[in-house]
Amino acid sequence: MRMYDLIMKKRQGEELSAEEIDFIVQGYTRGIIPDYQIAAWLMAVYFQKLSARETVDLTMSMVNSGEKLDLSKVPGPKVDKHSTGGVGDKTTLVLAPMVAAAGVPVAKMSGRGLGHTGGTIDKLESIRGFNVSLTQQQFFQQLEKVKVAVVAQTGELAPADKKFYALRDVTATVDDISLISSSIMSKKIAAGAESIVLDVKVGSGAFMRNIDDAFKLARTMVEIGNSVGRNTVALVTDMDQPLGFAVGNAVEVAEAIDTLKGRGPRDLYTLCLELGAQMIAMAGVVPNVEEGKKHLQQLVDSGAALEKMREFITAQNGDAGVVDDPGKLPQAKYQEQVLAGDDGYVQAIAADEVGKVAMQLGAGRAAKEDKIDHAAGLILHKKIGDKVQTGEPLATLYTNDSSRMPQAKEMLLKTYTIGARQPEPRNIIHGLVTGQ
Repeated sequence: MRMYDLIMKKRQGEELSAEEIDFIVQGYTRGIIPDYQIAAWLMAVYFQKLSARETVDLTMSMVNSGEKLDLSKVPGPKVDKHSTGGVGDKTTLVLAPMVAAAGVPVAKMSGRGLGHTGGTIDKLESIRGFNVSLTQQQFFQQLEKVKVAVVAQTGELAPADKKFYALRDVTATVDDISLISSSIMSKKIAAGAESIVLDVKVGSGAFMRNIDDAFKLARTMVEIGNSVGRNTVALVTDMDQPLGFAVGNAVEVAEAIDTLKGRGPRDLYTLCLELGAQMIAMAGVVPNVEEGKKHLQQLVDSGAALEKMREFITAQNGDAGVVDDPGKLPQAKYQEQVLAGDDGYVQAIAADEVGKVAMQLGAGRAAKEDKIDHAAGLILHKKIGDKVQTGEPLATLYTNDSSRMPQAKEMLLKTYTIGARQPEPRNIIHGLVTGQ
């Protein structure tokens, strides 16, 4: 088998066999096939596309390129949740304790952020002492005892994906549905959950800007999951404005805690109830999603979900005092308000640009080795549809470096579009994709 022949075959629009795809994936992962040939193959895939069967074969070859987590040691059905990412997306911080409080083990391997804001791991590390590097034995013990564990992703799970993604990133082949789907699903399948709930974001703050493309991505990932024996569903959700009000790290942890206390932003709470209800319904805890939402609401109202958050933080050596006193989270030395320059209603918020404001304040990384300021970020006071008067605060910005503030204020003001008419209310959920 020669890589040259496989490049030519895909360039001509022919299907590759499972063995041929495995030859490419394993050969590249082991360093046998050079970057330039894989780059040529990726470009051929970009233009000629992969069939549904080829996409599944690519996914499973990447799964088999490294370790696979065996969660069978943990009693009960295991359900994982994955978000395609967005601005202010703190759903894991709310969902994990809610679902664990319902008795369903939540085993999460999450990443650090690169770009706009921190990832879930960065957010959790804003809690003093929180340990994101559990041994496998500690991970399993905590899952059994506490029902939730969130750790930093390792390079051993689907290492092929890491190599392929790095090359796609520099060869303009990132935005292909099959390649995106196999990248996401390889890590989810390798992480060992029996069922997977996907949160596919669409809008100005998401990777997918077009709703048709978002549904296509959701359908492709659901097909992959179900075809390899993982019960998979996807929600397509709105990211045309940040999720919730807080964007950053410590500020998002504080908002997640508020949400578990029953006083969080409506869009965040609605989304977490919907995703969580899907998770516990798939685990068999409730007969359907509607009952699932009722059950999770009861867990929030009773304080059980908040208590699970406290237990989870304590188990990973974090200071659980933040649950009762968010002031124990990192606090910024400098804060300034951004004031509206016009009367009217908020028509739009450029979510991706809000993310860049948080990054300007120090909440994100331009490069992997950059350190982030856990206290940096912002809190929005106005969302789409809200009435605004001149001089009223649109947002409060937080940073430990005052030199960052003037540009951040200027950037934030430009993210808002204010007009005379009140826009229609927005739905956070655009639709559900199942394998049926």
